[in-house]
Amino acid sequence: MIKSVNQVSPTGTCLQGYVTIPYSKLVEKFGKPEEGDGYKTDAEWVIQFEDNSIATIYNWKNGKNYCGEYGLPTSRITEWNVGGASDKVLSKLQSILEVKVSSSHSPSIAAFFS
Repeated sequence: MIKSVNQVSPTGTCLQGYVTIPYSKLVEKFGKPEEGDGYKTDAEWVIQFEDNSIATIYNWKNGKNYCGEYGLPTSRITEWNVGGASDKVLSKLQSILEVKVSSSHSPSIAAFFS
């Protein structure tokens, strides 16, 4: 199901959903992440599936890069954003990670921001 990890560009992906999972489980499944952008992200995995679709898993504004001393160390982050060109990557990641991957369009998330 997975063709490669951290071997392709995430260009063309955008936020599709969220996953709550320990950093250690992500490392177990995908290996060590790429470094983040040095500003809003600290870690990122770029997963290419056999059909060439791409998913990204990354932290957003909750780590040391963005929050400084108040940010979480990468190893303690459990809330992750999921990116892709479409929401089809959510079900693919859900089957690999064996945890719920929620849509960015879910009612519970939408209610939070309204």
